[in-house]
Amino acid sequence: MLFSSFRSECESIAGAHASLLERPPSEVAADLALPCFSLAKTMKKTPHGVAAELAAQWKVRGAIKEIRAEGPYVNFYVDWAKLSAAVVSEAMKEGYGKGSERKKIIVEFSGPNTNKPLHVGHLRNDSIGMAISGILEFAGNEVLRSNIINDRGVHICKSMLAYRKWGEGKTPQSENKKPDHFVGDFYVLFEKKSKEDPALKEEIQTMLVAWERGDPDVRALWKKMNSWTLSGIKQTYGDFGSRFDLWPMESEFYDKAKPVLDEGVKKKLFVENEKGDLVAKLEPLPDKVVLRADGTSIYITNDIALTKHRFENYKIDGCIWVVATEQNLHFQQLFKIFEKLGYAWAKDCYHLGYGLVNLPSGRMKTREGTVVDADDLIGELKKLAAGEINKRENVSDAELDARSRAIALAAIKYFMLRVEPQKDILFDPAKAISFEGDTGPYLQYTHARASSVLRKAVKKAKAGALAAQELPIVKKLAEFPEAAAKAAKELKPNVVTTYLAELAALFNSYYHENNVIGSENEESRLALVGAVKGVLGAGMKLLNIEPIERM
Repeated sequence: MLFSSFRSECESIAGAHASLLERPPSEVAADLALPCFSLAKTMKKTPHGVAAELAAQWKVRGAIKEIRAEGPYVNFYVDWAKLSAAVVSEAMKEGYGKGSERKKIIVEFSGPNTNKPLHVGHLRNDSIGMAISGILEFAGNEVLRSNIINDRGVHICKSMLAYRKWGEGKTPQSENKKPDHFVGDFYVLFEKKSKEDPALKEEIQTMLVAWERGDPDVRALWKKMNSWTLSGIKQTYGDFGSRFDLWPMESEFYDKAKPVLDEGVKKKLFVENEKGDLVAKLEPLPDKVVLRADGTSIYITNDIALTKHRFENYKIDGCIWVVATEQNLHFQQLFKIFEKLGYAWAKDCYHLGYGLVNLPSGRMKTREGTVVDADDLIGELKKLAAGEINKRENVSDAELDARSRAIALAAIKYFMLRVEPQKDILFDPAKAISFEGDTGPYLQYTHARASSVLRKAVKKAKAGALAAQELPIVKKLAEFPEAAAKAAKELKPNVVTTYLAELAALFNSYYHENNVIGSENEESRLALVGAVKGVLGAGMKLLNIEPIERM
């Protein structure tokens, strides 16, 4: 791409020092900089002196307008006026910025339990998982989106036991309730009842053993309640725009780890403890139970079997787990087990941890029934979005529903993605839905504004030379391929959100101060508007946010 070409030109000029080139902070006007601190030590000169010496030696060429020593840096400046038509022309093309990587990667995200509906934490998980998948695909990779369904275990038995004891034959249909919410009510009921009767926890273990032994009554109840929950969860996925290529079930892999466990025992990686549990010795990491004494499996048992299956059967080059940072140790132990077993692909496993989602009311606690359900949050944001739309214009009910949904989802996804994944966030619905500032609806508003200009135009857009006030936008358009590539390399969707917010701010400021239609260079300005619209739309699609034509 154009900026890559400019960088190559600078690297050619810098010669042996090319590896030192870096992007300066946004407040610095230069396009590339070469810091001279390390060179000063080897050349036994001051950084300022080295910068002055190199700047005097190097000659401008091509798209480089100026090479200037500024303090301890040699700064390179692009002739954006000279490049403007080429940048806009490139940016208007479909696929602008797309990379050429050729890896096959599984991205695992969401991972719901079949004992309750999705909650707001899942919305952050899904936002990150879908964005990372889109960004990696844009970089040229083949991505398989995978959703491990945690459909067995102690936690699943809790809602099952509660339903068996107190369900009275009720169904989601008889109670007119979304099926995943129906099942979730019994999970909360169990937690409440178990505080009153601790013996219930023993019954849970008995039910789990019965399930693993294939007890027909327990299995029949399990299948019925799982089908209820999954049907409701899949409805939420459809509403939120999450999609998956693979749907592995924990129940399909929990008992498939035996060959790996046997291998680990032979290598003395796995040993029995005093309780009879099979334990992985992972010093300096803490030991990890991989199989309970009663033979029942835990999460890591399933992860061991499923991961081996993925690398051997899908021939993937890497696997990324989008799971909360609370599970950091779990994945460190899992990857260490693969490493100690000698699996070559252990190095290709990566845990993308993300922080908690807190709300103005405090941290969510599912077992106490204070969790904020995903369906409820989506519904609340849709109402807020509809209110904003109604302030501006009257639209049909169908249009209001479609538009408010798109805006609500943009608000949620962008807010979940705008900071680094590892950081905790405080989700404020009112701030997220704002049509101004660092929000998803603001990006949609900017895209809709550009669309409106192009709809009203009579003349055709044609890339051409642009004036000084348009060059900051040109420069930002040229940075899109680099931003997308950086987001893929670092697995940070916030690189894209930051880029899009900056582009939108530049365009809106420009549009406020300049006419497009009716101006002397209307055709080239229309091309600039088209390029902004195209890049904003492409960037939003990377984040699984819908660009809309009208707000």
